[in-house]
Amino acid sequence: MLDVSFFGAILGGLIVFFSPCVLPIVPFYLSYMAGASMSEISEDGALAPGVQRRAFLASIMFSLGIITVFVLMGAAAWGLSQAFRGVQTEFRLVAALIVFIMGLHFLGVLHISFLNRVFQLDAGETKGMSVLGAYVVGFAFAAGWTPCVGGVLTAVIFTASTESTALEGLWLLLVFGAAMTAPFVIASLFIAPFLRFAARFRKHLPLVEKAMGLLLIVFAVLIATDSVNYIAQWMLETFPAFQSI
Repeated sequence: MLDVSFFGAILGGLIVFFSPCVLPIVPFYLSYMAGASMSEISEDGALAPGVQRRAFLASIMFSLGIITVFVLMGAAAWGLSQAFRGVQTEFRLVAALIVFIMGLHFLGVLHISFLNRVFQLDAGETKGMSVLGAYVVGFAFAAGWTPCVGGVLTAVIFTASTESTALEGLWLLLVFGAAMTAPFVIASLFIAPFLRFAARFRKHLPLVEKAMGLLLIVFAVLIATDSVNYIAQWMLETFPAFQSI
């Protein structure tokens, strides 16, 4: 049976992708990964030869670079939680406070400038983008972009750090990273339709941001009161289908 935190990690990853932190810059990164200009991937007609294949392969390696950073952060958090088991309560409260403050930021109650930071790079010449290069860019992207979605990431990392084994914690971060990057890979297969969807969805980004802030505050309260497990148990009792997965 999969723990309910598994589904929470999937939800968190999807929310992050469709948030103002990520979705608006996906077209640029598709262009960068494919080694094509925005005009080549923005047309409704057929894409230039090789663009689709380059975008797909590069998006996979780009995603693996992002996931690598998340897994390393999860491993570090789990190690720290084990090293300071005597102060688990303090560790939990600090994590709850961080998530709560970030929730207020996304709701617009507070303004924390560094959380609005978006990782950008000088595209330069992209025609020679290699598979390894796409992985390195993904790794750098995750490291530079982390503050923007730090609330969701902190919540997932904290949950991972409380798992009984390191493997379970790493698995949770792997699921979160895969859920966040899977739409990116799918977008690389349907570039033109995705760009049209992104243009239409842009008007909903403020609502997504507010929803993310509200969810972060709820999760902060659950962390602070050590109630995450109770919610998990309630979900398993209310939706018995989860127990068979």
